[in-house]
Amino acid sequence: MQSAVLRIVILACGVSGLAFVWYLLRRILREEEGTEAMSEIAAAIRSGARAFLSREYRILAIFTLIMFVVLAIFIEPRPLAGIVYIFGTLTSALAGYIGMAAATRANVRTANASRRAWEAGLKVAFSAGAVMGFSVVSLGLLGLAITTFLFNDPYITLSFAFGASAVALFLRVGGGIFTKSADVGADLVGKVEQSIPEDDPRNAAVIADNVGDNVGDIAGMGSDLYESYVSAIAAAMVLGVATLGQEQGIKVPLLLAGVGLLVSVVGVLMVRPKAVEDNFEKEVAGAQKAMNTGVYVSNLLMLVVSFVIIRTYVGDLSVFWALVSGLVAGFLISVVTEYYTSADHRPAQLIARSSQSGPAITIIEGLGTGMMSTVLPVILVMLATVSAYALGGLFGIAVAAMGMLINLGMLLSMDCYGPIADNAAGIAEMASLGSNVRERCEALDAVGNTTAALGKGFSVASAGLASLAWLATYFEVTGIPGADLRNVTVIAGVLIGGMLPFVFSALAIGGVSKGSFDVVTEVRRQFAEIPGLLEGTNKPDYVACVDIATRRALRSMLVPGLIVIAVPLILGFTLGAEAVTGLLVGSLLTGFLLAVMMSNSGGAWDNAKKYIESGKFGGKGGEAHKAAVIGDTVGDPFKDTAGPSLNILIKLVGKVAVIFGPIFVALIAL
Repeated sequence: MQSAVLRIVILACGVSGLAFVWYLLRRILREEEGTEAMSEIAAAIRSGARAFLSREYRILAIFTLIMFVVLAIFIEPRPLAGIVYIFGTLTSALAGYIGMAAATRANVRTANASRRAWEAGLKVAFSAGAVMGFSVVSLGLLGLAITTFLFNDPYITLSFAFGASAVALFLRVGGGIFTKSADVGADLVGKVEQSIPEDDPRNAAVIADNVGDNVGDIAGMGSDLYESYVSAIAAAMVLGVATLGQEQGIKVPLLLAGVGLLVSVVGVLMVRPKAVEDNFEKEVAGAQKAMNTGVYVSNLLMLVVSFVIIRTYVGDLSVFWALVSGLVAGFLISVVTEYYTSADHRPAQLIARSSQSGPAITIIEGLGTGMMSTVLPVILVMLATVSAYALGGLFGIAVAAMGMLINLGMLLSMDCYGPIADNAAGIAEMASLGSNVRERCEALDAVGNTTAALGKGFSVASAGLASLAWLATYFEVTGIPGADLRNVTVIAGVLIGGMLPFVFSALAIGGVSKGSFDVVTEVRRQFAEIPGLLEGTNKPDYVACVDIATRRALRSMLVPGLIVIAVPLILGFTLGAEAVTGLLVGSLLTGFLLAVMMSNSGGAWDNAKKYIESGKFGGKGGEAHKAAVIGDTVGDPFKDTAGPSLNILIKLVGKVAVIFGPIFVALIAL
């Protein structure tokens, strides 16, 4: 196939993805919103999410302008590096906005469709999740392809990926702080102090909690994986040029990404839930089976088409096996994550049982579970890395990272389905749709908890491999052969890098702590001062809690964001390029382990609580349930703020290092 035709095929794949997004949006909007009360609740959630995102984007715009000036002045090619950085920022921000806009319109439609049938609600929620998934892969592929084809230089895509990282940093950290400030505040006052149900309309923080699901788990997660996706492809192109030559090194990664997008469309279309009788367990099993079918079909198709592409354009099938190693590692890490976090398996059940002894034992058991859960993911990433390097060198590692992300459209659709189902369950409760509809929505939400946990495990794993790819890219652009531990500056970098994830996590968790305190204070005030609120004869002021969580999140995200950018620059300009290799190794090692531990501890605490709520160990309202709620509250900033945000950290320090690496080397030469 000629070069011009290949370019058209790659661009057509990206355009086809956007056409699929348009089709899904039309299908979602054909659904009715339901009752007037449902529409009012949905409008409040939508308004809060839009207000938060617009305020965050204003701060991001200032940061983007500063970085544009820096890149345009100091990074070759000038000023194209700055322009491409802005392009990466805009496409990532657009993907987040589209996904969140779809989610805040689909939540109420999911609840209303569930009034007809459980499977109808699932179709709406999953379609909205797919809008986020395919907005990410379509805009990411088109952005990279247009940038590469215009300038015929894969190195320029590094600035594009850097722009995507900046958006991910702000949305992931800021959104995570917002959502957990609201969630923790709502749970502590509502469930623990007032003993009222989750999503009870008398709780002033419930709208803020539902807003948080959209800004943190939709826009935040989408931007996180957008950044991983474009990072893996950009690194594969840079290393591919060094391995395969200019033409093949650029086209093969882009073509693999393009067919991966089309294969994911097939996977999404294969998610066809079958009608079942109103039964919680059967509904959960039916939803999980339908989604698993989509994953299996897309993975098998991807193996076939990637074999053909690599056989045709590379010839050496060792590159194919490197890709398979990443794909298999990603799948197995998802299985491990499900084992450690799902209520169907022993770890979460043991935490639930320990809750009978009070919150202290609950927290101890959850921490131990999270620590033990690091073993298999580390081994799997290690095996994938060693195998990929043996098969294809540094380029093999980048291809393995691509293999883990090649079906991102399908995987992200499943992940973003979860927060939409969660919102639908909340709307069903707040709008008093009845126990039957509420139970259907809770079944959808239960599946969403599993897919969300899988998504977090997958995002951590993909971040680890993507970071290794960026470390390999750093060696390529600087000419440094490796991290020499006999060099004292490398040791200094390892120590600083190992410390960085702990400081970053402390700041993120501290933001949640302060935000939760503010929300708790406000909710308590309203219960005390608004007459008839607890009795249900008066309404709370929802806007106040949304505003409090927004202001706290925007303040708390700035310092962690600046640290991630500043530390590699300070180290590079003071101790040199080799010290930065140590920084990348140290931050990857502790950041990856800490992210896995915190994400899985938080997921296990959450599902242990839900296991008790299903009727085990005294059920809702019992002492074990109260202890489990406290464990879940501790786990919230672990799994939804600090843990996922570390994905951004370990990738972003690599990007800063790669972009400024040639300057670090030049300074040493002077």
